[in-house]
Amino acid sequence: MRLIEIIQGDITRLKVDAIVNAANTSLLGGGGVDGAIHRAAGPELLAECRTLNGCPIGEARITQGYNLPAKYVIHTVGPVWHGGNSGEPQKLASCYRQSLELAEKNNLTSVAFPNISTGVYGYPKKEAATIAVREVRNFLEEANSINRVIFCIFDEENYQIYQEFLEE
Repeated sequence: MRLIEIIQGDITRLKVDAIVNAANTSLLGGGGVDGAIHRAAGPELLAECRTLNGCPIGEARITQGYNLPAKYVIHTVGPVWHGGNSGEPQKLASCYRQSLELAEKNNLTSVAFPNISTGVYGYPKKEAATIAVREVRNFLEEANSINRVIFCIFDEENYQIYQEFLEE
């Protein structure tokens, strides 16, 4: 049985096969969840990320988890919100699809996502949640190895939004 869960908490503490990092294009750490993941994983994560030469918006890359309870970190770069007419919905959907494709390719069974692009990148929270839930549901219909996806939400507002979507 495939399971989609929502929890409120710190993604860096989850013992899953992979956590997804809402990264920037350099993959060298930043603020928000990106900075928290880099701090928790330790300097080896930064060293490995340096070998990847960045990541374009809408794509994903995978690294080891190092000091995290998660075995892997899947780094994906979400779009900055510019009003929705610059391909932002397609790029955000691609972040979720490519992250899940990498998890499948590596035979992972459990993946945890943060809110991608809803912090400093300014993506409207309800629109982002709609895309996230749709893409995960669609992917899980065809998935082979993945049987558990967690939306790990840090703030109360996003948590409430995801709860509404997942109850539908």
